[in-house]
Amino acid sequence: METTLEISVGQIVKSKAGRDKDRPFVVIGIVDQQYVLVADGDLRKVDKPKKKKVRHLAKYNIVSEDIKQKINNNDKVSNLLLRRELEKLGLS
Repeated sequence: METTLEISVGQIVKSKAGRDKDRPFVVIGIVDQQYVLVADGDLRKVDKPKKKKVRHLAKYNIVSEDIKQKINNNDKVSNLLLRRELEKLGLS
Protein backbone atom coordinates (compact mmCIF):
# COMPACT_ATOMS: atom_id res chain seq x y z
CA MET A 1 0.00 0.00 0.00
CA GLU A 2 1.41 3.32 -1.09
CA THR A 3 -0.86 5.98 0.45
CA THR A 4 -3.54 6.46 3.04
CA LEU A 5 -5.64 9.60 2.77
CA GLU A 6 -3.02 11.67 0.94
CA ILE A 7 -0.13 10.61 3.18
CA SER A 8 2.53 8.68 1.33
CA VAL A 9 5.72 6.85 2.20
CA GLY A 10 8.64 9.30 2.37
CA GLN A 11 6.39 12.25 3.25
CA ILE A 12 7.54 14.72 5.85
CA VAL A 13 5.02 15.16 8.68
CA LYS A 14 4.87 16.90 12.04
CA SER A 15 3.33 15.41 15.17
CA LYS A 16 0.31 17.32 16.47
CA ALA A 17 -0.26 15.25 19.62
CA GLY A 18 1.52 13.22 22.25
CA ARG A 19 4.84 13.78 23.93
CA ASP A 20 6.54 14.08 20.53
CA LYS A 21 4.31 17.07 19.67
CA ASP A 22 5.80 19.50 17.09
CA ARG A 23 8.55 17.04 16.12
CA PRO A 24 9.16 16.43 12.43
CA PHE A 25 9.10 12.84 11.18
CA VAL A 26 9.36 10.93 7.92
CA VAL A 27 6.61 8.43 7.08
CA ILE A 28 8.40 5.11 6.55
CA GLY A 29 5.40 2.81 6.40
CA ILE A 30 1.63 2.65 6.07
CA VAL A 31 -0.14 0.34 8.52
CA ASP A 32 -3.77 0.89 7.47
CA GLN A 33 -6.29 3.69 6.87
CA GLN A 34 -5.71 5.14 10.34
CA TYR A 35 -2.09 4.45 11.17
CA VAL A 36 1.33 5.14 9.67
CA LEU A 37 4.86 4.37 10.88
CA VAL A 38 7.09 7.39 11.43
CA ALA A 39 10.74 7.82 12.35
CA ASP A 40 13.17 10.73 12.60
CA GLY A 41 16.47 8.89 12.96
CA ASP A 42 17.06 10.46 16.35
CA LEU A 43 14.36 9.95 18.99
CA ARG A 44 12.62 7.34 16.81
CA LYS A 45 15.01 5.07 14.97
CA VAL A 46 14.21 3.26 11.72
CA ASP A 47 14.30 -0.17 13.38
CA LYS A 48 11.74 0.94 15.99
CA PRO A 49 9.39 3.39 14.27
CA LYS A 50 6.45 5.05 16.01
CA LYS A 51 2.95 3.92 15.06
CA LYS A 52 1.00 7.15 14.79
CA LYS A 53 -2.58 8.00 13.91
CA VAL A 54 -2.84 9.95 10.68
CA ARG A 55 -5.10 12.52 12.33
CA HIS A 56 -2.35 13.29 14.85
CA LEU A 57 0.01 14.36 12.06
CA ALA A 58 0.30 17.62 10.18
CA LYS A 59 1.45 16.99 6.61
CA TYR A 60 4.07 19.01 4.81
CA ASN A 61 3.73 18.98 1.04
CA ILE A 62 7.22 17.50 0.87
CA VAL A 63 8.01 13.92 -0.08
CA SER A 64 11.61 12.76 0.12
CA GLU A 65 12.13 10.91 -3.17
CA ASP A 66 15.37 9.32 -1.83
CA ILE A 67 13.61 7.72 1.10
CA LYS A 68 10.53 6.81 -0.92
CA GLN A 69 12.60 5.01 -3.55
CA LYS A 70 14.64 3.13 -0.95
CA ILE A 71 11.55 1.93 0.89
CA ASN A 72 9.78 0.94 -2.33
CA ASN A 73 12.87 -1.01 -3.44
CA ASN A 74 13.14 -2.62 0.01
CA ASP A 75 16.57 -1.07 0.52
CA LYS A 76 17.80 -0.22 4.01
CA VAL A 77 16.95 3.30 5.13
CA SER A 78 19.49 4.58 7.64
CA ASN A 79 18.85 6.84 10.61
CA LEU A 80 21.51 9.14 9.21
CA LEU A 81 19.57 9.50 5.96
CA LEU A 82 16.42 10.50 7.86
CA ARG A 83 18.31 13.02 9.98
CA ARG A 84 19.99 14.49 6.87
CA GLU A 85 16.65 14.84 5.05
CA LEU A 86 15.06 16.66 8.00
CA GLU A 87 18.15 18.86 8.43
CA LYS A 88 18.20 19.68 4.72
CA LEU A 89 14.65 20.97 5.07
CA GLY A 90 15.59 22.92 8.21
CA LEU A 91 13.17 21.00 10.39
CA SER A 92 15.35 19.20 12.90
